[in-house]
Amino acid sequence: MKRTLQGHYVELASGDEAYSAFVPAPLPPRPAIEWTPALRARFDAALLAVGRLDAVTDLLPNAGLLLYSFVRKEAVLSSMIEGTQSSLADLLLFELDEQPGVPVEDAREVSRYVSALEHGLKRLRGGFPLSLRLMREVHKVLMKDRARGARLTPGEFRRSQVWIGGTRPGNAVFVPPPANELDECLKHFERFLHDQPESTPPLVKAALAHVQFETIHPFLDGNGRLGRLLIALQLAADGLMREPLLFLSLHFKKHRRTYYELLNAVRLTGDWETWLEFFADAVVASAAEAATSAKRLLELASEDVRRIEGLGRATASAMAVHRVLQSNPIGTAASLAAETGLTQATVNKSLVHLERLGIVSELTSRRRGRVFSYARYAAILNEGMERPD
Repeated sequence: MKRTLQGHYVELASGDEAYSAFVPAPLPPRPAIEWTPALRARFDAALLAVGRLDAVTDLLPNAGLLLYSFVRKEAVLSSMIEGTQSSLADLLLFELDEQPGVPVEDAREVSRYVSALEHGLKRLRGGFPLSLRLMREVHKVLMKDRARGARLTPGEFRRSQVWIGGTRPGNAVFVPPPANELDECLKHFERFLHDQPESTPPLVKAALAHVQFETIHPFLDGNGRLGRLLIALQLAADGLMREPLLFLSLHFKKHRRTYYELLNAVRLTGDWETWLEFFADAVVASAAEAATSAKRLLELASEDVRRIEGLGRATASAMAVHRVLQSNPIGTAASLAAETGLTQATVNKSLVHLERLGIVSELTSRRRGRVFSYARYAAILNEGMERPD
């Protein structure tokens, strides 16, 4: 089956220079996706992997503790794709009001991603539909207090031309639709998310919608991060994942060149099938990695609980500190006291016990405001988090 350009070009000019902006055709693709046995098998495997990962929330007694770390890991990875240099440790230190070892703006930007995702999930759980309005809300949180923020109009669809790559539209790698075409593009995009004009299986919908969102590029900035965040929100909205444990940014980061090449191939040649294969493989790999990490984290925490149980009278307070460290593996006595409700003196005694057992280690060398890490727990979360070249 042959497809052609998945949309049309609009000829425009900036000053004396002409350029072409691409306006995508509405979803779903026409002609329809060719579901070969191989492609269908890939999506069957992806659905099975998602189901297994979703079951983790039932199998793990402390799955809720993992969510904090999983969401923050996704925030770091998604922001790395956009060029920030903040690590997971930097983000956690920033959230403790500790000065991270990178420009503060990088850590602040990652922290905004966390807030944006949490805002979107809270709205969905409250019954608000996944919609253009919710996307604007999430974008406003994502861009809040950002340097250049006012110029980038947080929470508003763009009213001017943007481009990807190059220094101007005339030499850009890709030029999304002009601003006067956005309303029509976004109207069809929202209808597709709401299963109009026809129903689309949630995982397939997420794959198709991701390409369409990145192609429309509706905001002046933050489109890449919001496009990846939208995958998690849509899977939650369609009931495929009860908790945000599945994120694809690590796979996209590992295969960045292929990712961008496939997005472009869809636009130019309509090769949706190869993109869908890539997306299904990303889901399988990401779900398996998340499930494995969750089980390893549980095993480590359970092993450490058994060691803490040998502390006698100090067990209860040390256990409370350990529980908090499972959701945030970096903390100070003050932050841990606030989370546990224990006094700082009691927390400090617990940290002495946990350090002696080899469960926590101090990251600082100072008498006050010391920072402690649940090092082995953090090491599992940090796998695959190498900074980009």
